[in-house]
Amino acid sequence: MSPAASATDSPRKNPIVAAALAWLFPVLGHWYLGRRRVAIPFAVIVTVTFLLGLSFEGRLYSVEAGQPLTILATFAVYGAGILNVAARLLIDNPGGTILSPTYEYGCAYLLTGGLMNLLLMLDAWDIATGRKR
Repeated sequence: MSPAASATDSPRKNPIVAAALAWLFPVLGHWYLGRRRVAIPFAVIVTVTFLLGLSFEGRLYSVEAGQPLTILATFAVYGAGILNVAARLLIDNPGGTILSPTYEYGCAYLLTGGLMNLLLMLDAWDIATGRKR
């Protein structure tokens, strides 16, 4: 049996569930798809990146009137799923500390963590739909 035939014969998982679980927390989408060897490293990378952003006093963006780029930044930060929601509930200053010397790094790490998780959602979707093995 060829590798292509075995990939198409295997039962497919629901791509919506895979993507939703991947958004919720980085490990869940790939775990659901049976990709346990890559799920844990993905979760560690996204979680550590996001936590570094918080420790560097970065900003958890929210949409601001008259600031259209905050829409994109908010979308990126919310890509981190439950990490973002928990951070907003648990920290005192979601706007970050702009006078902190590490503020810009923190913002970059928070945005990167969210965007990496959005890419993991797309990866989980592609695997579940059979576009990627």
